[in-house]
Amino acid sequence: MILLNPGPVNVSERVRQALTRPDICHRESEFTDLLQGIREKLIRAFAPNYSSEYVALVLTGSGTAAVEAAIASCVAPGRRLMVIKNGVYSQRISQMAAAHKIQAAELAGEWDQRFSVEPVTVALRQNAAIQAIAVVQHETSTGMVNPVKDIGAVAKKVGRYLLVDGVSSLAGEEIDFNAYNIGLIAGSSGKCIQGFPGVGFVIVRRDLMEQMVNYERRSVYLHLPTYYKEQEEGSIPFTPAVQLYYAFDEALDELLEEGVANRIARYRKAARTIRNYMRAMRMKFYLREPLWSSTLTAFRLPEGVYYDHLHDLLRERGYVIYAGQAQLEESLFRVANMGALTDAQIEGFLKAFEAVLPEVQKLGAERAGEMERLQHDRTEREEREKAEAAVAEAEAASALQAPTGTEASAKPELKTQA
Repeated sequence: MILLNPGPVNVSERVRQALTRPDICHRESEFTDLLQGIREKLIRAFAPNYSSEYVALVLTGSGTAAVEAAIASCVAPGRRLMVIKNGVYSQRISQMAAAHKIQAAELAGEWDQRFSVEPVTVALRQNAAIQAIAVVQHETSTGMVNPVKDIGAVAKKVGRYLLVDGVSSLAGEEIDFNAYNIGLIAGSSGKCIQGFPGVGFVIVRRDLMEQMVNYERRSVYLHLPTYYKEQEEGSIPFTPAVQLYYAFDEALDELLEEGVANRIARYRKAARTIRNYMRAMRMKFYLREPLWSSTLTAFRLPEGVYYDHLHDLLRERGYVIYAGQAQLEESLFRVANMGALTDAQIEGFLKAFEAVLPEVQKLGAERAGEMERLQHDRTEREEREKAEAAVAEAEAASALQAPTGTEASAKPELKTQA
């Protein structure tokens, strides 16, 4: 199956074969070597110029677990977290903050517009309690890349830093940890790194990590200082998914061999191919071009086309796409191009899309006709029931007003004059 959804992604045979390596105990030196190798490769891949300034912490869990660990661990008592909200995953950050009783200052933006950094400047000046700014770099609910660099520059002027959800952007979008003022960034073994889902990680500035050690513990499993202490000593606090770490390690090797910049370029080329083809078919984009990510495009469903028809017919041909989310669930479909995909697979999907579209439109017309018929029947039934109720009401009123039998037989007494 060719996965054109934003994770899980297709992986190479090399990564898949890594799952078959020998079973090992996570308390033995073999796993320590594996873990430390993963941590070192993460820094080499994403912070090569700042290896002494950042530390990578690895945990078993999805990218969501990594994001929540970052949120639960980085805010000092009495401080607040600013959340840039313009999509499903930034909304999730707010939910995480609330779950851990962290006060959040939320700045909402339109889901289809570039986020303006001016409100960030104002909010930071007005609220000294804000410690960090949480932002999603690639908001996969729409395919938007947020202006992380600009937000980071604003934060740096007033001594704050960014907490970035990089789950769908690391190895897919350009990012410079120092230039973007990154304090923490959360990622996943899947997505653009092209491993299997199930291993999360957070890359943290060392000076901030040393501060977090003194913060209150809001979680047992998702407390980053616990991972920091253990992993700096060559251990891990909880039982890891060992085989997934093997595959993650192999995926990182593939990434380093290809080069992060080259992988981003490969993704951009695939996205361009998809967009050009779809544009020629007169598909409408949800976002304007300057906002597009390198790895996902959101398209508006054509008039009369239903997502389930489109999804199911494409799946029959071996291709999986993704629906819209939240309020966009019934109006969008999304096509991701992350993962170990070839040019031939991308071309195959596009030809399949063009081939199924007439059938999808036919099914949509049939459904619309059936819905219209059902609505007509419903309207007729409601009108009939209304009319019957009116008749019944009139009959009841008439019965109340009609004279009784005694009253009808009674005759008025006539008086005669003598």
